[in-house]
Amino acid sequence: MADFTPAAAPKPALSQRQVLGLVALLVIACALPFVLGNYRVFQLTLALAYAIALLGLNMLTGYNGQISLGHGAFFAIGAYTAAILMDKANWPYWATIPVAGIVCLVAGFLFGLPALRLEGLYLALATFALGVAMPQILKHKSLEQWTGGAMGVVILKPEAPAGVPLNQDQWLYFFTLFWVVLLFFAGWNLLRGRVGRALVAIRDQPIAAQAMGVNTAMYKSLTFGVSALYTGVAGALSAIAVQFASPDSFSVFLSLTLLVGVVVGGLASISGAIYGALFIQFIPNIADQISRAAPWAIYGIFLIGFMYLMPTGVAGLLRLVRHRLARRQARSEARPL
Repeated sequence: MADFTPAAAPKPALSQRQVLGLVALLVIACALPFVLGNYRVFQLTLALAYAIALLGLNMLTGYNGQISLGHGAFFAIGAYTAAILMDKANWPYWATIPVAGIVCLVAGFLFGLPALRLEGLYLALATFALGVAMPQILKHKSLEQWTGGAMGVVILKPEAPAGVPLNQDQWLYFFTLFWVVLLFFAGWNLLRGRVGRALVAIRDQPIAAQAMGVNTAMYKSLTFGVSALYTGVAGALSAIAVQFASPDSFSVFLSLTLLVGVVVGGLASISGAIYGALFIQFIPNIADQISRAAPWAIYGIFLIGFMYLMPTGVAGLLRLVRHRLARRQARSEARPL
C-alpha cells in the first residue's frame, strides 16, 4: 500500500494580527539584552536553549505521543559534542552546533528503532534507563580522555565578532536567539503540514493511521531523531553559554525537568516551549529566594499550582482566553442596535 497521510485541509497561514504579535515579540527579545544586566542575559540565554529542547521533546511527546524520561541524555551528547570539538579539535563554536544536532539525530534515530517495540510506560522506562546511564557512561575510563571523566570539559566563552559592539553574554544571547528563530520556524512548518497531521494521527488513532497508509514505524523513529536533534542543539548552546560540560550536570533530574517544562508550557503547543523554558529556568530561582531552607518544597507548590490552575498548560490557558474573548466579541457584534 502506498505511503500517504490522511487527507486534511492545510492549516491557514498566520493572520496579520499574529504576524504583528510575533514581530513585536522579536523586537522585545532583541531589546532585552540592552536593558538587563549580564547575569539576567545569561539566564535568558539558557532559557532560550531550554526552549529549543522543549520544542523537540514536545514533538515526540505532545504531537507523537511517545513519552521520554531520558532526553537529558541527548542534551548531554550535544553539550559534550560541542565541548570536545572546541577543546580538543579547536573548532569554532558556531561550527559545533550543526554537528551536535547531526550526532544527536543519528543517536535518537538509532535509539528509536528498538524503542518501536515499546509503548506508554514501557517506553518511558526504557528512556528513563538511558537518562540514568548517561552520566556513568560519560565518566567511563574508556572515554575519559575525551570527556574529562568526572571533572568534565572546560571551554572558553566566545567573544563577539570584531566590530560588533556587544559583550560576551549579549553576543551569546543573540547567537542563541538566532537558533531559536530558525528551529522554531522549521518546527512550525514541519508540524502544520503533512508530517504534523501524521504524527497526531499516530498519537490519537495508531491503528487507523496505519490502515490509511501512514508508515508508523518510520514516522516514530524519525520523530525520535528530530526530537533528539533539537535537544542536542540546545545542549550545545547551553554548554557554550555555561563554558562547562560535566556528567553530573546531566543527571536524570534534567530529563524530568524537561518533561515538566513541556507539561507546564502545554502539550502539542509550539509556543508552550517558551513558557515551559521560562518556568524551569526562573521558578527554581524564585523558590530559592522565597525559602532557602526548603526551596524544592516551594518549587513543588508552584508546580502543583500551575497544574491545578492550568491543566492544559500556559499555552492552553492563553488559547482558552483568546477563544472566549473572540466569542464575546462576536456576540456583541451580533446584537441588534
